[in-house]
Amino acid sequence: MSPTHSPTVRLRRLARELRKMREHHGLTPEIAAAQLGWSRSKVSRIETGRTMASRADVAAICDLYGAGSSIRAGLIQLAKEVRQRGWWTAYSDVFTGSYIGLEDEAAFIHQWEVQLIPGLLQTEDYARTVITALRPADEVQRRVMARMARRTLLSRPDPPEFSAVLDEAAIRRTIGGRQVMHEQLQALLISARRTNVTIRVLPYHAGEHPGLEGAFTLLGFSEPLDPDVAYVEGTAGDVYVESTEQVERCKLVFDRICNAALPPDESLRLISELKDDLSHD
Repeated sequence: MSPTHSPTVRLRRLARELRKMREHHGLTPEIAAAQLGWSRSKVSRIETGRTMASRADVAAICDLYGAGSSIRAGLIQLAKEVRQRGWWTAYSDVFTGSYIGLEDEAAFIHQWEVQLIPGLLQTEDYARTVITALRPADEVQRRVMARMARRTLLSRPDPPEFSAVLDEAAIRRTIGGRQVMHEQLQALLISARRTNVTIRVLPYHAGEHPGLEGAFTLLGFSEPLDPDVAYVEGTAGDVYVESTEQVERCKLVFDRICNAALPPDESLRLISELKDDLSHD
């Protein structure tokens, strides 16, 4: 699917525009709900993107706020496009959050990873080993297929700019044994040949560094209407950070991690050395 057709990002955009219209007219969610004949929770769910507004819902909101014909038509069309199916809906049993939809439309993806090779760079055998360690056996193959489908993002005609900083532990930990890790490190070297992929390694000798709080991902978008997002995946649940101040702080931390890491050429040299070491008994 083209990166300009992500339902997840369009849902965020629609929710934001509807909220801005209400605020521009000086109405509280309670007053807007009363005038629309809706519950307060319905207005809240639509304005936060937790519920997809129907075209009839959007038309009613536009009538309430007196939106012009062009704005009305644009928002109703947006509501229609929100209901399009992204490729990842075929794996709705695997991708249960909104992250994949956001990732699919991102213009840049900046990732700091502490424990593992980033999912977008994983080989099939490496991914299978990781997933097997975390999931029941009957889920493994399905999740491996989903991860391999997701990985094609970096090789499509208009790919995002992907910049990853890996802690040295992530490239030294022999996930799956020597052969699997050898192939994974080789795959990193091949991925780094892409003009849209940059890989850095934060070496052990860097000591204390700005990334000690843990891994995170930054997603940026080409449309000014779509604010950047910081994402943290955790056992207790996923966290999305969207406030401008917090996202800017994450960007600053990522830049500082990059500055502490080895330059890309030295990083690839280290990866290559570790790969060669794995090929020797």
